[in-house]
Amino acid sequence: MRDYSSKFFPGQFYHIYNRANGTDKLFSEHRNYKFFFQRWDYYLSDYLSIWAYCLIPNHFHVLVKIKNEHKIGTLNLSDQIEITDVISNQFRNFFISYTKSYNKAYKRKGSLFQKPFKHVLVDSQPYLLALIHYIHHNPIHHGFTNDFLGWKYSSYSALSSLNATKISRDEVLNIFGGRKSFSDFHKLQKDYKKINHLLYEL
Repeated sequence: MRDYSSKFFPGQFYHIYNRANGTDKLFSEHRNYKFFFQRWDYYLSDYLSIWAYCLIPNHFHVLVKIKNEHKIGTLNLSDQIEITDVISNQFRNFFISYTKSYNKAYKRKGSLFQKPFKHVLVDSQPYLLALIHYIHHNPIHHGFTNDFLGWKYSSYSALSSLNATKISRDEVLNIFGGRKSFSDFHKLQKDYKKINHLLYEL
């Protein structure tokens, strides 16, 4: 059985995903998507970098890489606290903060995200490449668009362009062999059956 609550270790990749409770939405309008990453940066940017993401109205997928021990070590964490516990707690704080603001804006009450959030270790490069493709095509899988290139709330555009971005663009393009190879890879029809057991469809 796949471990959907993998421990966080420095230098490792993880597929982070979660969805709204029931039929609720996480994102009701453009400003919600922007605020999501404002809160993400505040709580999580010290501990991890983003390699790919996609946000759709009721759920999200983010591929992250945990920063190395040296960078995390500069945060003066207690030796008695495991890094995985610190990062998990930061995620909880992030979800709580976003929920409070969303509830206030839309006059709702109660939890917004499902618990616990899913985080799966990405332990091979083929899995990593297929996952990036899967994340960027997610709006198609769920019927929000026929062309993933036109979906505004994914990292594909930022990774393809030369515009400034907080995403680890150089590192992502490097594992694909450059910008053209990255683009060509995304044009391929992928069979996710080979990694289906590694995915948690929301």
